[in-house]
Amino acid sequence: MIDTFLQKQIDSLQLPGLSIAFISKGKIVYHRALGVTDIKTKTPIDEQSIFEAASLSKPVFTYWVMKLVDRGILNMDTPLYKYLPYPDIAQDERYKLITARMVLSHQSGFPNWRFFTADSSLHVKQGDLYLNFKPGTAFNYSGEGFLYLGKVVAHLLNCSLQNMEPLFEREVAIPLHMPHSSYTANPYILKHKVRGHHDGHIDPANGLNWPIIPSISIDSNTFNPAASLHTNALDYAAFLIALMNDQGLSTNSIHEMFRQQLTVPLPEDFRKAGYSAWGLGIAIAQIPSGAIYLHSGNNGNFQSAFMMDKARQSGYVFFTNCDHGNTFNEKLEAFLSLK
Repeated sequence: MIDTFLQKQIDSLQLPGLSIAFISKGKIVYHRALGVTDIKTKTPIDEQSIFEAASLSKPVFTYWVMKLVDRGILNMDTPLYKYLPYPDIAQDERYKLITARMVLSHQSGFPNWRFFTADSSLHVKQGDLYLNFKPGTAFNYSGEGFLYLGKVVAHLLNCSLQNMEPLFEREVAIPLHMPHSSYTANPYILKHKVRGHHDGHIDPANGLNWPIIPSISIDSNTFNPAASLHTNALDYAAFLIALMNDQGLSTNSIHEMFRQQLTVPLPEDFRKAGYSAWGLGIAIAQIPSGAIYLHSGNNGNFQSAFMMDKARQSGYVFFTNCDHGNTFNEKLEAFLSLK
């Protein structure tokens, strides 16, 4: 039944490739690597194929941050500037209010990315970093916040965004059985990465390249906690299972990740998508059987999503190499009667 559903969606939505895994009772019970890595060569996707996780990078990084909190390296409510001042936003003193908790629950005040057009009333020069509001007073989904926190983490670990990948592998990827997950380029990732597609064609701008953000010097050698994770469904399902089992974190850190952090309502577009609140690095939704936790990712030519029911230890994760993954997720939620 699931095979039939997936093939129907691949055909109707013209998904070039799909990596998907379902979890039940804390175990991977179904996994498929379907389609092609490239619509021109038609090379089949396999279990080694690697996808851009896009914003599914954020929950994994959040897990690492919580491990550092447990070790006393970082405090969730200490203003980040006390660890590392941020020259990019030094012109706005309000940034000194930003904490790790605000970043991980998207209350930092930063835009998603600084190159997005700012409200004209803010009088911001194109490409400059800015605040949309006083930190901690509203919700605004932000990759910039995660980037700042990533720099703080690197500083606290005596490294940089250019050489922190080995620490991530040692502290997160290896213990959680994610052997082929990386935020920066390596030979395995580059060999097995599938091509991105947009509007039914190989994306000429970023078909096989790394997701690069030139205005803030993000390239394939830079650990971008908001968006540069490369992985597949098997690896990411292992991460979700670790969360379901409270693996590697204190009881308090697990509680903080999964509890509602917001005292302000989510914007209308998030509520329409079914989100009711935000924890740390993870969205919360309510269905008749209780709370579920979810996140989606969108790098344009790569889209992805996961859902986990922590109480029942069930869920799914998928990655696509095209711009139709969001629509696929809607179909999948309906198929699973989550909406």
